[in-house]
Amino acid sequence: MTAAVANPAGGSGLIRPSTLTKIAGIEVAQAARAQAQVAAGSPDDPNYHVANPGSDFMVDCLKALGYEYVAATPGSTFRGLQESVINFPGSGGPEWLTATHEEISAAMAHGYAKASGKPMAFAVHGVVGVQHAAMGIYNAYADRVPMLLLTANYADGALRNEAAEWDHNATDMLAMLRGFVKYDEQPGSLQHFAESLARAHGLAMTPPYGPVALVLDQYLQEATISGNPAMKPFVPVSPPAADANAVADIAKMLIAAQNPVIVVDRATRTQAGVDQLVQLAEALQAPVVDRLGRMNFPTNHYLWSQLPVAWEADLILALDVGDLFDVVGDVPDITNRKTIMHIKPGTKVISIDAELNVPQANYQDKQRFYQPDYPVAGDSEATLPSLIEAVRRAMPDARRNQNADRANRFKNAFAARRAADANAAAEAWDASPISVPRMVMELWNQIKGLDWALVSQATFQSFWQQRLWDFTKHHNYLGPQGAAGIGYTGPASVGAALAHRNDGIISVSIQGDGDFMFFPGSHWSAAHHKLPLLTIIHNNRAWHEELMFLQVVADRRNRHPERAGIGTTITNPNIDYAKIASGLGVYGQGPISSPGDLGPAIARALAVVKRGEPALIDVVSQGR
Repeated sequence: MTAAVANPAGGSGLIRPSTLTKIAGIEVAQAARAQAQVAAGSPDDPNYHVANPGSDFMVDCLKALGYEYVAATPGSTFRGLQESVINFPGSGGPEWLTATHEEISAAMAHGYAKASGKPMAFAVHGVVGVQHAAMGIYNAYADRVPMLLLTANYADGALRNEAAEWDHNATDMLAMLRGFVKYDEQPGSLQHFAESLARAHGLAMTPPYGPVALVLDQYLQEATISGNPAMKPFVPVSPPAADANAVADIAKMLIAAQNPVIVVDRATRTQAGVDQLVQLAEALQAPVVDRLGRMNFPTNHYLWSQLPVAWEADLILALDVGDLFDVVGDVPDITNRKTIMHIKPGTKVISIDAELNVPQANYQDKQRFYQPDYPVAGDSEATLPSLIEAVRRAMPDARRNQNADRANRFKNAFAARRAADANAAAEAWDASPISVPRMVMELWNQIKGLDWALVSQATFQSFWQQRLWDFTKHHNYLGPQGAAGIGYTGPASVGAALAHRNDGIISVSIQGDGDFMFFPGSHWSAAHHKLPLLTIIHNNRAWHEELMFLQVVADRRNRHPERAGIGTTITNPNIDYAKIASGLGVYGQGPISSPGDLGPAIARALAVVKRGEPALIDVVSQGR
């Protein structure tokens, strides 16, 4: 008798030695197909071939809603969906994107949505994929960004054929996400899927935006379509604007105030929103304090500010501000923490915020509660047109005549602040490691004549970008990661570069070295899919914020702040990020520690990006 050999494709099928010999002599792809057929049963079995699988219908539904991409690390639970996408039986279906980790897929969807204004779908394998992706999904939830998570299982345990199909399953697959998704469902039929997908998409795209998730039963994916499932044409939800009477009241209050200040965070979603915010600020000649959750207001406009001018206000209008308490008060980071209020007694606070339509769950991303004097539930961008009209209609000539003097005062203050930032940036200009302002300005000098997007946050560069660059378009800045989850920047930048791949916008990212090491594989996805992305590694050889925290604690205790580098620095050995990038198929340069070498390196890297490929520069730089 001829001994059988265990099937390397897994499952219960066995491969005979004669079959192995045959496999060894044919192409690898054919061998893989032959092995898969043995594992799945004989092609001669009348039940082997499937016509019109359910996942084809699922892909039709995704296409109908405008989903252009599905990002994923391979997983057997969604193999039916993946096969339908890559062999889509029509035209114009989603493109399948390959990621090396589920959290990369989630963060790619996060960055893509902020850059494009549309959600991306991503697929993860069972509970283990959901667990891996959870941080990326939570970042998007806290950042109020839409995305569609697709995971899968056999809901019927009698259909599961091996240990992994049990280990990677759960009675309630999405229970671990329920505090930070807007909607989840496990459809029981294809018609149920169509309706659940439409509901999920509508909720994801209703402000405040957020992630949604569906569990796709494997049997529904792989069995032949039964019945006549159909999806009705989708009609988007009209954003919830503020009540008209409230808008009229707010306009009168703004006009009556002597020193009104507008505070914005995630107030705008489009260029129209930015333009309307400028109109409102100029109508009132009121400064705009930008908390930079998005690109809300032009940084070269004389009314733009990051300074705490809100503390001098007699009225504050907060537009979709994620942390209202932090605008008016503070809890200093000292051992015996106590609340300090910064605004003047009697200052009125108005809040227009779509968050007021959403209840709080287990997670504390809504921040500390502050009771505004006039809370109004509504989306800021949807409310701006009516608020501008109400202000213009209600403003008397006497108040309008004050605007020229107010404008001159703000213009002078803005010019002085810009000059002070430029002078501060010049300090240590020729230092090595390279100063952060020098790194930021060398990049600006190369991109300022282009149409560009900073697809990374600026927090860890002390917002030197906003202090020195001219942000004028909504796509120029996407904002931070939402829940401060490190590892976001690389894959989110890749997702944003995907969104800008065909629109002529150059995507640039300044990524921390610690952030890079969470998911270096995201840069492989950029190379694999030929995405034009310029990445500057802010290589300060530390998780620098944690280093500073530890120094402060040691100093308070009169111990050894010089030992704070233990557990917070990335040295001994130093990491060569350019070499890693090259190994991932990305054009890499560095490490660069001489400031004179940086400008030419950026020029070379930009040439690579302009031809449609990613490039990375490792810049040995100071902390912030």
